[in-house]
Amino acid sequence: MAPVRTSFVLPGLTAPAEIVIDTWGVSHIYAASTYDAFRVQGFNAARDRLWQIDFWRRRGLGLLSEVFGSEYVERDRSARLFLFRGDTRADWLAYGSDTKRAATAFVEGVNAFVRRTRDEPGLLPVEFRELGYEPAFWEPSDVTRIRSHGLFYNLRDEVARALVLRDHPAGVEELRKRREPSRPLQVPEGLDLGVIPDDVLAVYDLATVPPVFGAAPSPGVLPEGSNNWVLAGERTASGRPILANDPHRAAAALPGLRYLAHLSAPGFDVIGAGEPALPGISIGHNGHIAFGLTIFPIDQEDLYVYETNPADPLEYRYQGRWEPMRVERETVPVRDGAPVEVELRFTRHGPVIRSDPQRNTAFAVRAAWLEPGMAPYLGSMDYMRARDRDEFLAAMNRWGAPGENQVYADPEGSIAWKAAGLTPVRPNWDGTLPVPGDGRYEWAGFHDADELPGSVDPPQGYLATANERNLPDDFPADRHITSDWYAPYRRRRIDEVLAPASEVTPQEMVALQSDSVSIPARRILARVADLPLAPDVDGLGLLQDWDADLRPDSAAAALFEVWYRRHLRPAVLRRALEQLVAPDAVAGVARQIAVRDEQGADARVDLDLFETPGERLGPDPERFLAETVATTLAAAVAELEELLGPDRARWSWGRLHVGRMAHPLAALLPDVPPEQLVAGPLPRGGSGDTVGSTAYGPDFVQSVGSTFRVVVDVGEWDGSLAMNAPGQSGRLGDPHATDLFAPWARGEAFPLLYSRERIDAAAEQVITLDPPAHE
Repeated sequence: MAPVRTSFVLPGLTAPAEIVIDTWGVSHIYAASTYDAFRVQGFNAARDRLWQIDFWRRRGLGLLSEVFGSEYVERDRSARLFLFRGDTRADWLAYGSDTKRAATAFVEGVNAFVRRTRDEPGLLPVEFRELGYEPAFWEPSDVTRIRSHGLFYNLRDEVARALVLRDHPAGVEELRKRREPSRPLQVPEGLDLGVIPDDVLAVYDLATVPPVFGAAPSPGVLPEGSNNWVLAGERTASGRPILANDPHRAAAALPGLRYLAHLSAPGFDVIGAGEPALPGISIGHNGHIAFGLTIFPIDQEDLYVYETNPADPLEYRYQGRWEPMRVERETVPVRDGAPVEVELRFTRHGPVIRSDPQRNTAFAVRAAWLEPGMAPYLGSMDYMRARDRDEFLAAMNRWGAPGENQVYADPEGSIAWKAAGLTPVRPNWDGTLPVPGDGRYEWAGFHDADELPGSVDPPQGYLATANERNLPDDFPADRHITSDWYAPYRRRRIDEVLAPASEVTPQEMVALQSDSVSIPARRILARVADLPLAPDVDGLGLLQDWDADLRPDSAAAALFEVWYRRHLRPAVLRRALEQLVAPDAVAGVARQIAVRDEQGADARVDLDLFETPGERLGPDPERFLAETVATTLAAAVAELEELLGPDRARWSWGRLHVGRMAHPLAALLPDVPPEQLVAGPLPRGGSGDTVGSTAYGPDFVQSVGSTFRVVVDVGEWDGSLAMNAPGQSGRLGDPHATDLFAPWARGEAFPLLYSRERIDAAAEQVITLDPPAHE
């Protein structure tokens, strides 16, 4: 069938351009110059994702109240605190010499489509029509000033630690979260933990966590990470390298976070995924090199605690004198109400997020991601145009945020890994706890990119990262990255598969991206096998015969997940706390330190207690564990019978654990057909501990995972495979809005076509863009 053809006039174009949309909704942009390509990319992002990118801008700039009302004023004030407010020229130059020009072209394309919606209201997405507001026009600076869409480390961890140490013995913190390396915690000299309030991060969270509308549950702070790996040709069936990447982000929202695009112009031909509100792409290939990223969790944040002047709360003590805060006042427009003036306060370290004049204290955040060149993912503007390894590695000097493990492969057979990101130098502390803001704890600049680890063409023939502590053995101890690494189990499972592998195909790597083998489950069941248990413990036989694969059709997987997370883990934690705190305090402390599974699926503390308990579980840990396994397993069986029914032949993990994506404004759109506002539910395998990361909450609905996945066949580019759930389009009711949800849930992928011949053969729609006649 011939593709549907439409045309538009696009101001600013130097020559006609085309957007060819293929069977899977991927837009392939063909333009006469690089900047025309960015201009068309902006137009196309607005065409397909206008409500999403407009919302991104409103949230980032602090303009939600303008369309959603006065209840969002404090959220808008918080967002404005965390905008970039430094030297604009230095900021633009930090990304690359022509980033401003590229971003300007992109924004011109967005604005051109917004202008068309003013003239042709039928182009306006339904959200605007239903809620009665219009999309805004953009400024190029919006792309760089907004920083709140990134991934941030480790302010929440240091505050959580401080609050536990404030209230409990240090041993309690060891039960909350594992640190690597596990050095004894030292409270910085001069820090009074007692002045830190429980809600010290309330403003920070308003600025960095998406808002909730209607009756939707809060997504909280999710454990967003990623997997990536590259294989040298000696490991693959084709003799060509393969690059695989599956970033893990919030997985319950419609439309999805990422957007696939192909930008082609003379000397520039890049395809892959980025965030739809940003020019360029950050994961994919350009016909010369392939590139992908995972979080390298650099500690880029600190909480500073100040003594304020009793006579003037806008002054704080610094180096023995009172120093004034910088105060800015801005006006927040409010729908159906008068504008509200808000006050923004800043210290020399950063935005003030909490003040308490009664206790003469204030708290501010220093964040590397508020420095020039730190707009999330915009550093990809340089490396996505690199033509070889040297140019790629040179571009890592311009990558700022988030901290990433960047991987690389080229058709000549080279593979590489390089950690990248702005890394503060803390000369006299390690960043694990807040510090006084009186001048004793200052950053001494930033580490050079060459001081971060990397590897080129290793002897084992592959490189992999999964957010784990992957520092080389000889990495200098004083070059502090973080103490808050992710659990290593995804990486260990990747190694299990790749270390012996040969003749690897791209399709096999797609399968590995959805691998559901749980190493924590395997280790827990190995420990259970060594305990003195009666053979008739209900449910034990089902688990003993299980291979620790959390497949959606597995009954044992359903039993294990319900047992481990809802029964065994809490029981073991309570027992460990009984050794540290008063009996009447155990329940409350357990609630304080127990991390919700969807917010931090991390079995390290559990496995440590289970495998080497010592006296941490009391005087007879073996007896306690045997009794606890028996009682908790029985309770889990009973709960599973309530959840799935008494017929155990019908039990399966996928009946409980599902993928479901919903529009965040669903509660505000009663006139939109419900089927347009949700995708799913469909069965899912895995958990937060598996390579196919599918962390979930109390309702078993997946909250985190890789909605976007790519496997690049390096050098045979048309052999690459991708997935982007729930679909490419963000327009409700569009055929490509949710068409990829079912194949995503099954772990499938589609061809990521690159050659014009293959793309034209798969074309579904062609949009022709022309310059205005006078241009």
